[in-house]
Amino acid sequence: MSVLICGGAGYIGSHCARELKKEGFDCLIFDNLSEGHRAAVGDLPLIVGDLLDESALESVFASHEIDAVLHFAAFALVGESVKRPLEYYRNNVVGTINLLRAMQKRGVKRIVFSSTCAVYGEPARMPIAEDAPAAPVNPYGETKLAVERMLAACDAAHGIKSVCLRYFNAAGAAPDGDIGEDHALETHLIPLIFKVALGLGEKLTVYGNDHPTKDGGCVRDYIHVLDLADAHARALRHLLDGGESRAYNLGTGKGASVFEVIETASRVSGRDIPYEIAARRAGDPAVLIASADKIRRELGWKPQRGELETILADAWRWHHTHPSGYGDGGDAGNGGKKP
Repeated sequence: MSVLICGGAGYIGSHCARELKKEGFDCLIFDNLSEGHRAAVGDLPLIVGDLLDESALESVFASHEIDAVLHFAAFALVGESVKRPLEYYRNNVVGTINLLRAMQKRGVKRIVFSSTCAVYGEPARMPIAEDAPAAPVNPYGETKLAVERMLAACDAAHGIKSVCLRYFNAAGAAPDGDIGEDHALETHLIPLIFKVALGLGEKLTVYGNDHPTKDGGCVRDYIHVLDLADAHARALRHLLDGGESRAYNLGTGKGASVFEVIETASRVSGRDIPYEIAARRAGDPAVLIASADKIRRELGWKPQRGELETILADAWRWHHTHPSGYGDGGDAGNGGKKP
């Protein structure tokens, strides 16, 4: 089976591509390299292109027999989405429209979509189940929800079946240390912690120590990127076996506070991690924890590397051996800048 992986040179996409290759799928990577890295692709075929370029998409589908699509290509910074909403809607929504139009023209009927827990906004109940109200509080979450609704409409109108995977906090790296997390603009907690551990930053900023949690820190559900990859493989097989469209949460069902993450990262790395407390960020929920019972029940998925210490040990192995990440700033062709 041949799978087109849009955004397959990025953090989660590259780990998923490697997993699908191990399972015998023929993978073709399509990525504009604004955030992804050539080195993350390894020996898989890479087409450098953008979802906003309809002719490039048409060429890909015309020249390759594609059975299914995995779609990771999106802008994904919450704060940036508030400042640049039109760019987020253009890239995330219009780009997906172009992809679905190309799929429709060529009769490709299966897509696994990288969604987010941001579609829930600030839910009232924990853990969060898939039937919780969808009420995003930022443009990033709105664009992901818009795509989910568009996929449902395309199923009804064109028979394009989809699985939407709503991630919680993706973390970790391949245990062999070959590929990992490297963003041109880093905003994720764990990479920022390890930058401080490596002496690449003076101290970590912790936003609030007065949340209504056991130690005052924000609590998040961290899920290993390899467990995400396994979920994508299961979702793909579900569709290839004739399964119906679904939406699933991906998380461990366990929460860790920012202070627990710092303490565990310090123990794993053997390094001190100084931090300073700043004011809470507006709209930052105190707790976000997933209920992943649905995907466990329906697809048999279960996190295999869900312990926080395992996640952090794998992440540290990558950051310790690659202190400059892939060392290409995103891509030598455009300096890692968004188009």
